[in-house]
Amino acid sequence: MFLKPDYNLENIYAINLVELKSRGIKNILFDLDSTIMASKSGCYSAETSEWLERVRKEFFIGVVSNNEKQSYIEKVKACTDFPCVFGAHKPDTKVALEFMKEHGLNANETAFVGDRPLTDILCGKRLGCMTILVDSITAKTENLPTRFVRGLERITIRK
Repeated sequence: MFLKPDYNLENIYAINLVELKSRGIKNILFDLDSTIMASKSGCYSAETSEWLERVRKEFFIGVVSNNEKQSYIEKVKACTDFPCVFGAHKPDTKVALEFMKEHGLNANETAFVGDRPLTDILCGKRLGCMTILVDSITAKTENLPTRFVRGLERITIRK
């Protein structure tokens, strides 16, 4: 199925960076909200900041986010020292493709990581990237309606 990610993992920390390197991946593009940052928090947890710093030693990393709220974007930019693009309108690929061209990223050397099959994974697939679906970084504290919707969306990726 087209929406089936190459990897379906519990969270970003479960990404096997050694395996990605061995498969020729040099770049990792992340969704922002619920993937590497608690939704609408505007800041990274200490654990995520440390993990991203380790990842940056081996890979180019960037953020491709659909968020368009200017006050939130400024908050994110203040705590982020790697390239980000906002208003991406995923699963549309136009903004992500421009971001990749701007940074000299080749799709077959790029992993696209996100928590939503219908936006992140579809966008990554359409770009020709390796795709990694992760559960929300705050999965254990999300409310029941949100968890229910996530479950429904994941039906699209089952065999």
